[in-house]
Amino acid sequence: MIVEDELLIAMALEEILQDAGATIVGMAGCVVDTLALIEREDFGAAVLDARLDDERGTTIADALEASAKPFVFHSGYGPEHLPPQHRHRPLLRKPSDPAAIVRVLCNAIA
Repeated sequence: MIVEDELLIAMALEEILQDAGATIVGMAGCVVDTLALIEREDFGAAVLDARLDDERGTTIADALEASAKPFVFHSGYGPEHLPPQHRHRPLLRKPSDPAAIVRVLCNAIA
């Protein structure tokens, strides 16, 4: 699953992950849509933008953790902008190297 409010970035992530063999079960750009996806879709992992428009990803990160789904943050901000309880999660800084995205997400799944 991809959680990103910038359409071009979401599409680039989709292409990178599909090229690596992943199946994208859903993309969302806001907290409400993402929470609905978490409830209805079965997925192996998520790439989560730490800040969606003016919303922080805390609610989404908490929901992913509660559902035992691995995830990585993808953000233009540093770790100090991540929710404190999730700062131990992997953080990919935008712009990210495609190989790094795949590697970090695979490590989070393993």
